[in-house]
Amino acid sequence: MELKETATLLGVPFEELDRVHDLAGDRPSAPLPAFAEAPALLERLGVPADDAAEILAGWPGSPLWTPELDWLLDRSIALVRADLGGFEWLPPGPELPRERGPAWRYFYVYVYLALVGVVRGYHRERGIADSDSGRTLADLGRNLAIDRRMGGEGWPVMQSWLTLHVRGGVYQLGRLQHQRGATAISLHVPDEGPLAPEEVDISLDAARAFFPLHFPDEHYTAFSCGSWLLDPQLLDHLPADSNIIRFQRRFELEPHEELEGIDADVEVLRFVFRTLTTPLDRLPRRTSLQRAVLDHLEAGHHWQWRVGKFSF
Repeated sequence: MELKETATLLGVPFEELDRVHDLAGDRPSAPLPAFAEAPALLERLGVPADDAAEILAGWPGSPLWTPELDWLLDRSIALVRADLGGFEWLPPGPELPRERGPAWRYFYVYVYLALVGVVRGYHRERGIADSDSGRTLADLGRNLAIDRRMGGEGWPVMQSWLTLHVRGGVYQLGRLQHQRGATAISLHVPDEGPLAPEEVDISLDAARAFFPLHFPDEHYTAFSCGSWLLDPQLLDHLPADSNIIRFQRRFELEPHEELEGIDADVEVLRFVFRTLTTPLDRLPRRTSLQRAVLDHLEAGHHWQWRVGKFSF
């Protein structure tokens, strides 16, 4: 299929499709699970019922599919599979016009589902327990629920984030998610309720045992985190004994600098309110964190994305 014509039919820039073509090359893809197995798999991955129903309705091979979607699915799977074992963020393909229906809206879910068996094999080769593998991969369901709550605003970020899971780049160990890196494990905080210090301690201790055992050739010296959660301005709004401030105090912060592509105000709204378009005066003020975020923004100030580390 001619790339420029395919890009036109998909409604995406040619340059983005050309990138998929170059990175995927003639590398092998991976098949989707059988349709009959899909409902049980989606349940294991924590996918909410509403999303599961739409995923099944748009399943590849259904009347909703087109030749250009088939081509992109095959090459996007190959692109991600080619980096099995990688730990950098990886856009799996262009952002599609999701309003065209479930086949388009859940396109990168199908990429994920095709790679679940591949990454589980990678986990087994490294002796990773099925429980750790399952909990990590169930982040798909959490992200779909968040995206539904956000009316689709969250998915462009999520589709790249989720490639880490099916490449073996990130693992949920207790309260935190741990992303492999060069010399540091990057910490991520999933949407699972309070960030209790004792739960954080358990997760960190689990990581200190997990990575030397399953990745003995990788040598880590630090935990790192890049987040608005590390913004010292939160000290002006939250109690000193709050979970966020206690989490923040674990880190030695690097000097502040604006990072290309990251708007801390946007990220705060994304994580605290799960919306990017609701006017500030219509957002809830139920929690101390919500009130802190809004008071700060309404006073004309901005939040910061900060990076910090502490010893592994």
